[in-house]
Amino acid sequence: MFLTDSQLLSYQRCTRKAFLDVYGDFTQQDSPSDFLLKLIKDSSQFRSTIINNYNYHKPDYPHGDIIAGANATESLMAAGVDVIYRGVLFLQQNSNLLAQNFPQTSTEIPVNSKPNNQGVNLEANHNFESINFVSYPDLLIKKPGYSRFGDWIYIPTDIKLSKRPKLEYQIIATFHAYILASIQENWPETSWLILRKKGLYKVNLLQRIQQMQETVSELIEVLQKRQEPEVFIARQKCSLCTWYNSCHTVAQTQKHLSLLPGVTPSRYQVLKQLQLTNLELLANANPDDLENYDEFADAVSIQVVQQAQATLKNKAILKTKRFSLESNSKFRLTKLVNSPVELYFDIEAQPEISLDYLHGVLVVDKRQKTEKFYINLAENPLDEELIWYQFLDLVWKYPIAPIYHFCEYEIQTVKRLAKLYQTPAYQWKPLLKRFIDIHQVVTQTITLPVESYALKNIARWLGFEWRNPEANGAQSVCWYEEWLKSGDRSLLDAIVIYNEDDCYATYYIKEWLSKFLEENANSNSL
Repeated sequence: MFLTDSQLLSYQRCTRKAFLDVYGDFTQQDSPSDFLLKLIKDSSQFRSTIINNYNYHKPDYPHGDIIAGANATESLMAAGVDVIYRGVLFLQQNSNLLAQNFPQTSTEIPVNSKPNNQGVNLEANHNFESINFVSYPDLLIKKPGYSRFGDWIYIPTDIKLSKRPKLEYQIIATFHAYILASIQENWPETSWLILRKKGLYKVNLLQRIQQMQETVSELIEVLQKRQEPEVFIARQKCSLCTWYNSCHTVAQTQKHLSLLPGVTPSRYQVLKQLQLTNLELLANANPDDLENYDEFADAVSIQVVQQAQATLKNKAILKTKRFSLESNSKFRLTKLVNSPVELYFDIEAQPEISLDYLHGVLVVDKRQKTEKFYINLAENPLDEELIWYQFLDLVWKYPIAPIYHFCEYEIQTVKRLAKLYQTPAYQWKPLLKRFIDIHQVVTQTITLPVESYALKNIARWLGFEWRNPEANGAQSVCWYEEWLKSGDRSLLDAIVIYNEDDCYATYYIKEWLSKFLEENANSNSL
């Protein structure tokens, strides 16, 4: 059995993904999305910029031959080269005693001492006679010290596009150090991460050893049992996974509670303890019983039960008065505005580099019964300031019109651009009072039978469809980046169509919501 650093990383993100990557039906796996491919490419480019600063050696071995790669890496270590790029670390151990290089206590890393015999003990009934640990640190950097090779020691280093030292990366860095300690017969004093903005980050091995041990043991148990883990759809984590559609189909078939907005992994564990494991049981549950648990405090219990009720009945439900009072204790209840002219605003952006390249505005004149879409598009990133002022000129043509948008990004962007381009306060601050967040109005007033309260989920439930079903914000980023490289205007056209549909979807939801709230104005719920 082989256990690699990439499997360990996958397991930390999703138990089911780690299992499917080994035993899954690969005909059910999706091709990587353009955005995932972009992230992989960006990560590779960042790694290259860092690697170019080093004079390194790379082990030479036949592709895929792990043992040959490990031997070639060890030969470079024995020769004492300064830097090894993409070395292969390999360790084989018996299943009844793993991780024997770990410290005997949790008080110190045994630097400059030989590995001891404490470790993760597996039960005797495991099927595999041995576990082959394999890891591929980006760099092995030579430092003064003591190892079986001489008066030097190697420190594992990973290069990550991430802005912060995520725990999952620190666990992998500790995994590198563990295998390396067995090979060089001495623990490195640390492992390093090189991050996009923080630069060099020193991993505290002492702090992470036990977590890594536990994670490795859990992963081995999952793989050896060969029992498919329960599905759980966590939208943000799952969105880029190539197993998403396969898992989502399973979840839909099971009517799994993870499809309900508000049901997080920790809350789901509480629901399982209470045996509220299906939609009907949860819909009929008493919110007061759930509120005794910290995970369901602050009216979360009401929210989750109502979400189950709306989904079970496939209908919109007004929030209860109790939930409304809880909501009002945190923020002002947003009201819709009836106006002869309404503006619907949506931005296309690359937040990672703080670039906003399209401001789309749909002007709905109810007096004239006209709808016109205006495009403020930066064909070059340097045009961001230009389209910002074009946007301001447009919205001030309608000085009292409400500006509808979906979620907070548009307001945040107005503040960012005003500060960046030193815009006089009178040109932008009054706009803030005109902004109305449709997402906030929806989530404050009604519960919908949707899997998330994202624009697409709500609008599609209401019957609205995008002209390009595959278009989304991440795809827009990919199209824009490709446009800058290729000059293919069809890519800009695709972005504009997508943005226009977003504006119309916001308009569609607002119109439906206004009618729904008016029809239910006398309800006792809200």
